[in-house]
Amino acid sequence: MDKTILFYGYGNPGRQDDALGIRFIELMETWIKENDIQNISFDSNYQLNIEDADTISEHDIVFFVDASMEQLESFEISEVEHSNAQVEFTMHAISPGVVLSLCQQIYKKVPQTYLIHIKGYKWELEFDKGLTKKAEKNLNDALEFIQGKMPEIVKGTITI
Repeated sequence: MDKTILFYGYGNPGRQDDALGIRFIELMETWIKENDIQNISFDSNYQLNIEDADTISEHDIVFFVDASMEQLESFEISEVEHSNAQVEFTMHAISPGVVLSLCQQIYKKVPQTYLIHIKGYKWELEFDKGLTKKAEKNLNDALEFIQGKMPEIVKGTITI
Protein backbone atom coordinates (compact mmCIF):
# COMPACT_ATOMS: atom_id res chain seq x y z
CA MET A 1 0.00 0.00 0.00
CA ASP A 2 1.32 3.42 -0.94
CA LYS A 3 2.19 5.80 1.86
CA THR A 4 0.74 9.30 2.27
CA ILE A 5 3.52 11.82 1.84
CA LEU A 6 3.83 15.52 2.66
CA PHE A 7 6.43 17.91 1.31
CA TYR A 8 6.47 21.07 3.45
CA GLY A 9 8.76 23.94 2.44
CA TYR A 10 9.40 27.00 4.51
CA GLY A 11 11.33 30.24 4.19
CA ASN A 12 10.96 33.86 3.18
CA PRO A 13 10.65 34.33 -0.60
CA GLY A 14 11.69 37.98 -0.22
CA ARG A 15 15.09 37.06 1.25
CA GLN A 16 16.83 35.64 -1.82
CA ASP A 17 18.06 32.09 -1.06
CA ASP A 18 15.80 31.79 1.98
CA ALA A 19 13.13 30.98 -0.63
CA LEU A 20 14.73 27.60 -1.46
CA GLY A 21 12.18 25.61 0.57
CA ILE A 22 9.22 27.39 -1.02
CA ARG A 23 10.66 27.06 -4.53
CA PHE A 24 11.33 23.34 -3.99
CA ILE A 25 7.64 22.86 -3.18
CA GLU A 26 6.50 24.75 -6.28
CA LEU A 27 8.72 22.75 -8.62
CA MET A 28 8.11 19.40 -6.92
CA GLU A 29 4.34 19.88 -7.01
CA THR A 30 4.47 20.57 -10.75
CA TRP A 31 6.62 17.47 -11.33
CA ILE A 32 4.34 15.25 -9.21
CA LYS A 33 1.27 16.42 -11.19
CA GLU A 34 3.04 15.90 -14.53
CA ASN A 35 3.98 12.36 -13.48
CA ASP A 36 0.54 11.59 -12.00
CA ILE A 37 1.91 10.37 -8.68
CA GLN A 38 -0.78 9.91 -6.04
CA ASN A 39 -0.92 10.37 -2.25
CA ILE A 40 1.43 13.37 -2.22
CA SER A 41 0.49 16.62 -0.45
CA PHE A 42 2.27 19.95 -0.39
CA ASP A 43 2.36 22.86 2.03
CA SER A 44 4.54 25.90 2.59
CA ASN A 45 4.87 28.83 4.94
CA TYR A 46 7.34 31.45 6.12
CA GLN A 47 8.13 29.35 9.19
CA LEU A 48 6.96 26.27 11.04
CA ASN A 49 4.21 26.68 13.61
CA ILE A 50 2.74 24.50 16.35
CA GLU A 51 -0.35 23.95 14.17
CA ASP A 52 1.84 22.03 11.75
CA ALA A 53 1.73 19.08 14.17
CA ASP A 54 -1.86 18.60 13.02
CA THR A 55 -0.82 18.79 9.37
CA ILE A 56 1.93 16.19 9.65
CA SER A 57 -0.26 13.86 11.75
CA GLU A 58 -2.24 13.05 8.61
CA HIS A 59 0.78 11.63 6.73
CA ASP A 60 3.03 8.58 6.89
CA ILE A 61 6.14 10.33 5.57
CA VAL A 62 7.03 14.02 5.86
CA PHE A 63 9.79 15.98 4.15
CA PHE A 64 10.46 19.45 5.52
CA VAL A 65 12.47 21.57 3.07
CA ASP A 66 14.49 24.63 4.08
CA ALA A 67 17.42 26.74 2.98
CA SER A 68 20.61 26.23 4.94
CA MET A 69 23.55 28.41 5.89
CA GLU A 70 25.52 25.29 6.88
CA GLN A 71 28.67 24.21 5.09
CA LEU A 72 27.08 21.67 2.76
CA GLU A 73 28.19 20.51 -0.66
CA SER A 74 24.81 21.20 -2.27
CA PHE A 75 22.04 19.72 -0.12
CA GLU A 76 21.70 17.26 2.71
CA ILE A 77 18.88 15.09 3.99
CA SER A 78 18.65 14.15 7.63
CA GLU A 79 16.10 12.25 9.64
CA VAL A 80 14.24 14.50 12.07
CA GLU A 81 14.37 13.47 15.69
CA HIS A 82 12.04 14.52 18.46
CA SER A 83 13.00 17.71 20.26
CA ASN A 84 12.56 18.29 23.96
CA ALA A 85 12.31 22.06 23.44
CA GLN A 86 9.43 23.65 25.26
CA VAL A 87 6.88 25.50 23.16
CA GLU A 88 5.99 28.88 24.57
CA PHE A 89 2.93 30.98 23.87
CA THR A 90 5.07 33.73 22.33
CA MET A 91 7.21 31.39 20.24
CA HIS A 92 7.40 32.62 16.62
CA ALA A 93 9.36 29.83 14.97
CA ILE A 94 9.92 26.21 15.87
CA SER A 95 12.04 23.39 14.50
CA PRO A 96 10.88 20.27 12.65
CA GLY A 97 11.84 18.29 15.77
CA VAL A 98 9.44 20.30 17.92
CA VAL A 99 6.65 19.83 15.36
CA LEU A 100 7.32 16.08 15.37
CA SER A 101 7.30 15.96 19.19
CA LEU A 102 4.01 17.85 19.32
CA CYS A 103 2.54 15.44 16.78
CA GLN A 104 3.53 12.52 18.98
CA GLN A 105 2.24 14.16 22.19
CA ILE A 106 -1.07 15.41 20.82
CA TYR A 107 -1.99 12.91 18.10
CA LYS A 108 0.02 9.86 19.21
CA LYS A 109 1.47 9.64 15.70
CA VAL A 110 5.07 9.76 14.54
CA PRO A 111 5.41 10.03 10.77
CA GLN A 112 8.75 9.13 9.23
CA THR A 113 10.18 12.65 9.02
CA TYR A 114 13.13 14.13 7.12
CA LEU A 115 14.63 17.57 6.63
CA ILE A 116 16.03 18.49 3.24
CA HIS A 117 18.59 21.26 3.80
CA ILE A 118 19.48 23.10 0.58
CA LYS A 119 22.58 25.28 0.72
CA GLY A 120 21.95 28.98 0.18
CA TYR A 121 24.37 31.89 -0.12
CA LYS A 122 22.59 35.26 0.09
CA TRP A 123 19.92 36.30 2.57
CA GLU A 124 19.31 39.98 1.83
CA LEU A 125 15.77 41.33 1.84
CA GLU A 126 15.46 41.99 -1.89
CA PHE A 127 12.16 40.88 -3.41
CA ASP A 128 13.21 41.25 -7.04
CA LYS A 129 16.55 39.40 -6.88
CA GLY A 130 15.35 35.79 -6.58
CA LEU A 131 17.64 32.85 -5.92
CA THR A 132 21.35 33.05 -6.58
CA LYS A 133 22.66 30.90 -9.45
CA LYS A 134 24.58 28.62 -7.05
CA ALA A 135 21.45 28.13 -4.90
CA GLU A 136 19.41 27.29 -8.01
CA LYS A 137 21.94 24.58 -8.88
CA ASN A 138 21.67 23.17 -5.35
CA LEU A 139 17.87 23.26 -5.60
CA ASN A 140 17.99 21.33 -8.87
CA ASP A 141 20.38 18.77 -7.33
CA ALA A 142 17.95 18.21 -4.42
CA LEU A 143 14.94 17.95 -6.73
CA GLU A 144 16.68 15.48 -9.03
CA PHE A 145 17.71 13.31 -6.06
CA ILE A 146 14.22 13.24 -4.50
CA GLN A 147 12.53 12.67 -7.85
CA GLY A 148 14.83 9.70 -8.45
CA LYS A 149 13.86 8.30 -5.04
CA MET A 150 10.09 8.70 -5.53
CA PRO A 151 9.38 4.99 -6.23
CA GLU A 152 11.04 4.11 -2.87
CA ILE A 153 9.42 7.04 -1.06
CA VAL A 154 5.89 6.16 -2.25
CA LYS A 155 6.36 2.55 -1.10
CA GLY A 156 7.88 3.65 2.23
CA THR A 157 11.18 1.87 1.57
CA ILE A 158 13.34 4.99 1.66
CA THR A 159 17.11 4.70 1.78
CA ILE A 160 18.64 8.13 2.10
